[in-house]
Amino acid sequence: MARNNRVKITSDTELKDRLVAINRTTKVTKGGRTFTFAAIVVVGDGNGVIGYGLGKANEVTTAIAKGVEVAKKNLIKVPVYKGTIPHEQTAKFGGSRIIMQPATPGTGVKAGGAMRAVLESVGVTDVICKSKGSSNPHNLVKATFKALAELRSPMTIAHYRGISLEKVFNG
Repeated sequence: MARNNRVKITSDTELKDRLVAINRTTKVTKGGRTFTFAAIVVVGDGNGVIGYGLGKANEVTTAIAKGVEVAKKNLIKVPVYKGTIPHEQTAKFGGSRIIMQPATPGTGVKAGGAMRAVLESVGVTDVICKSKGSSNPHNLVKATFKALAELRSPMTIAHYRGISLEKVFNG
């Protein structure tokens, strides 16, 4: 991550988990086929806290549970300003590239599959996103997570520049 914006879980934090993707792999052995499952899960409180995790197991439910546990250890705080992101952001992970832009209220979450799950879990209600390159859900989730981790809040930008919050948006 670009900054140290990790969050510790408290007992009053209500995290909701979302299954982004599940992958079945097969290993052929002398005794037959062995199936294993890998689940990528996103957890968030809908108020700026988000995490993702990958769980692997012989059963789907166990893989999801492992993914949720990993995601809870991987939480970050994201600045959400008036239901959208504070500024445009791009990120790349592996072969996936994403572009996120803030949107006016009422636009909704214009994003595809894996990115939509991450953005809705963090509490963003209006954003325009585009993914280019690989559509692998693992890489898309990691690229989206990376972009969200690099966002700066308007209050932080105003403090650094020594200007008021209104001047940050109005020039």
